[in-house]
Amino acid sequence: MSEETTRPQRGDNGGGADRLAIPRADKDAMEGGPRFKGKRRRKVSYLTANKIYTVDYKEVNILRRFLNDRGKIVPSRQSGNTAGQQRMISEAIRRAREMALLPFTVQEMGSDRREYGPRRERYSPRHSEQQQQAPAPAAAPDKE
Repeated sequence: MSEETTRPQRGDNGGGADRLAIPRADKDAMEGGPRFKGKRRRKVSYLTANKIYTVDYKEVNILRRFLNDRGKIVPSRQSGNTAGQQRMISEAIRRAREMALLPFTVQEMGSDRREYGPRRERYSPRHSEQQQQAPAPAAAPDKE
C-alpha cells in the first residue's frame, strides 16, 4: 500500500492523535501552500527612489502616479509612501484638483481599463432584521 492510504485521517483516533509528525514543508504542500510567508519586504516609494523631497501641486506628471484609474488617491500601502510623503502627496493632489489641473473623478474609462459592473446594494444585517419584523400594532384601546 502507498503512504497516502496508510496515514490516518483527521479525527480518526480522537482529539490528540490527529497531529502527525509531518515536516512543515510537507504540511504546506499538502494544504496548498504556506499560509504566512514571514515578514514582507516594504515597498519603496517612487519619491524615495528618485530622491524627491517636495512635491508641488503644479507637478502633475508626478501626482498622476498616485491616482488610480478612477481618480482616487492611492493608499500608502500600495504606493509605498511614508506617512509624511502621503500627506504631502494628498495635499498637493487636492490643490491641483482645485486649480483644475487634475480631475476629481474620471467618468469615461478607456477600453484598456477595467469596466465596472452595476453597483450592488450593501448587505446590512440590521436593515434586513427591521424589514422582517412586523410593524407594531396600533395603540391598544383604553380600558374603562
